Amino acid sequence: MTTDRVPTGIMFRYGWGQLGAQIFRDTPAALLPIFMTTMLGVPAWLSGIVILIPKLWVIACDPLVGAYSDRLRTIRGRTPFLFVGAILTSLAFLALFSVTDYGSPSRAAISVCAMFFVGSTAFSIYSVPYLAVASELSPDPHERTRILVYRMFFTAIGVLIGVGLAQPLVFAFGGAAKGWHIMAVSFSVVGLSIINIPAIGLRRVKMLPAGDTPPNLLDQLKPVTRNKPFMILLATCFIQGIGQASGYTVIGFVFLYALHAVWMLPVFVVTMIVVGAITQPMWIGLSRRFGKFRCYVATSLIWTAVTISWFSVKPGTDVLLTLPLVGPLATQHVLVIVRAIIIGVTNIAFLLLSLSLLTDTVDYQRRRFGSAHEGVFSGLFSAAEKLAFALGPLVAGIVLSLFGFNSSTGGAKAQSADAITGILLLYSFIPATTQIISLLIFSRFRLEDAEAELHPAPQPA
Repeated sequence: MTTDRVPTGIMFRYGWGQLGAQIFRDTPAALLPIFMTTMLGVPAWLSGIVILIPKLWVIACDPLVGAYSDRLRTIRGRTPFLFVGAILTSLAFLALFSVTDYGSPSRAAISVCAMFFVGSTAFSIYSVPYLAVASELSPDPHERTRILVYRMFFTAIGVLIGVGLAQPLVFAFGGAAKGWHIMAVSFSVVGLSIINIPAIGLRRVKMLPAGDTPPNLLDQLKPVTRNKPFMILLATCFIQGIGQASGYTVIGFVFLYALHAVWMLPVFVVTMIVVGAITQPMWIGLSRRFGKFRCYVATSLIWTAVTISWFSVKPGTDVLLTLPLVGPLATQHVLVIVRAIIIGVTNIAFLLLSLSLLTDTVDYQRRRFGSAHEGVFSGLFSAAEKLAFALGPLVAGIVLSLFGFNSSTGGAKAQSADAITGILLLYSFIPATTQIISLLIFSRFRLEDAEAELHPAPQPA
């Protein structure tokens, strides 16, 4: 195994793309349900279906994009996919949030569903080949973790913009049509300018050999589905993602209705991101010393405990302390910051380690069969992630409806105590439960056993 280090410049050029990709991934995940239920009058349960339908298509689209990008890689590389996907994704994002009056909730639901279908397809064209590149930059597992640290650094900035700044920007310009229009234009321009950096910067970078020309998709899928570590990791991240997506769906509602402090959302996200970025190098060392499996489990359990504590959130009425640039903070506000610190440390860890373990399963496949077809692996992993982030809003929509959440047009309206309870369940116990279930599945992940099958120990004479 080579130990050549990937130049820092290459890792930066690769990582930059995730900033733009995260904006186009997280902003719709966090804001599209809010946009439909508070601006377009779409019922909460129907908004979940609107998001689910395009994501069901992605289950097929992502593996197809991955397989086709594997074929094209032997001729032109993956750059054409990155260029085309970036442009189409930014245009679809702009269209998604630009229209704020369709005449009726039903027409709004159909129109948003169609535009999100186009946007999801466009994002697949970009995101699947982009993920595959991480497995092609180095054969060394720890070096791939370093590469993904850079990706996670830009992921954090993308989360800050897509989750922490999008909704406050809308509210800063009145919370009505004008605010949504300004957010849509500014985010689509910024996202497009950033997401294309890997397509431009990695054109002449030498990747690992592509191997034989891949066969058809079904032939490519057969060895992938026999890769037990990959299938366990895939199931783990899928179950985990459903709960996380249900939380993403209502994060704005938590700060708006439960905490009564939308202004705290950027503070929460910035704190979480800064702490996560600072502690990323620590996880490289810990994963080397204790193994990726143990670190993944430990961080997931801590994250679960903190997530459950969100159920106790309520409006702050006292003044506990005052922070520069932030102002007076109540006890509840301080507890939000404490949660942000712990979540920043743990969330970045298991996200980083899951992607690192993905590249390890791809490398195992490469050494077992001679070629890995990285695009198919990335396509399946990406499809599972996107389906989970579609089922999350569906779960959220059903729960919100059951707890009496009232949709509106023209802006947010007051909600009942029961509706706020539903919001807090979606941000606490529901994602915590899926996290525990995913860890039970992950307990069967044994890459070492698979390696032993690949290279059995010599038997004594």
